[in-house]
Amino acid sequence: MSKTIIYHNPRCSKSRQTLALLEEKGESFEIKEYLNEVPSKEELANILRMLGIPAEKLLRRGEAIFKEEYKGKTLTESQWIGAMIKHPKLIERPIVVKNGKASLGRPPEQVLGIL
Repeated sequence: MSKTIIYHNPRCSKSRQTLALLEEKGESFEIKEYLNEVPSKEELANILRMLGIPAEKLLRRGEAIFKEEYKGKTLTESQWIGAMIKHPKLIERPIVVKNGKASLGRPPEQVLGIL
């Protein structure tokens, strides 16, 4: 059985709620604070495959950096992934990964489906 990983931002309430839910369920997990420990291009592409969504769907469009640099632009999958690596604030959070599956904790209860 693989370890559960949560891509976490401690300043985000949904991320904190998802973390608390994992603790409540007795889940053993590793925390990756993705703003400090930015995922590699391969890691992010793999997460997107597990989520079953294109990179553009994982973007936080409300972030200032998105509005300033990317709003209205059409980028390739690889370019969107590159943008999220360059500006990890653009990555929607939290993401929980377990046993080759991933789930976005929006709402936090959504991650229960992969535990």
